[in-house]
Amino acid sequence: MKYLIVGLGNIGTEYAETRHNIGFKVVDALAASTGAVFSTARYGAISEIKYKGRTFVLLKPSTYMNLSGKAVNYWMKAEHIPIENLFVVVDDIALPFGAIRIRTKGSDGGHNGLKNINELLGRNDYSRLRFGIGGDFPRGMQIDYVLGHWTEEESQALPERIETACEAIKSFGTVGVERTMNQFNKK
Repeated sequence: MKYLIVGLGNIGTEYAETRHNIGFKVVDALAASTGAVFSTARYGAISEIKYKGRTFVLLKPSTYMNLSGKAVNYWMKAEHIPIENLFVVVDDIALPFGAIRIRTKGSDGGHNGLKNINELLGRNDYSRLRFGIGGDFPRGMQIDYVLGHWTEEESQALPERIETACEAIKSFGTVGVERTMNQFNKK
């Protein structure tokens, strides 16, 4: 079995430690846990890990957030990965910091990365892990907030929450999305 795990984020050092790049941070951590490294490929950085007989193709699109669908569409075709084996990791301001919500379909929720993926795939019935980044910002300051850096308190709690997200990804590939939702949506 092969799975495409897509961490959404923006390329460039100026974005590396921002809330919007949590998708990149999660797939980086998953790769690092096995010693895998990313290599530059078409439309992104790509890596591959094996876990319990499954192959996880990890993708960090280089297309910038708003054009993530181009990379997702390309790598799904290149790796012959069916839609039910696609798992997208994305930031979510509607969830409290560190909360994880896994869904098998849904709207883009105002997230431009998901919006572009939905448009290019022509559907929204793929699994996604929404990683809560909180929404503690003044009206009209959403862009500054999501492109802002983690607070000191968030930075200290982040490794444990990222580890939980990595466990959810491995669960998705080994026991399926329904059992994974039952286990991780409660944490």
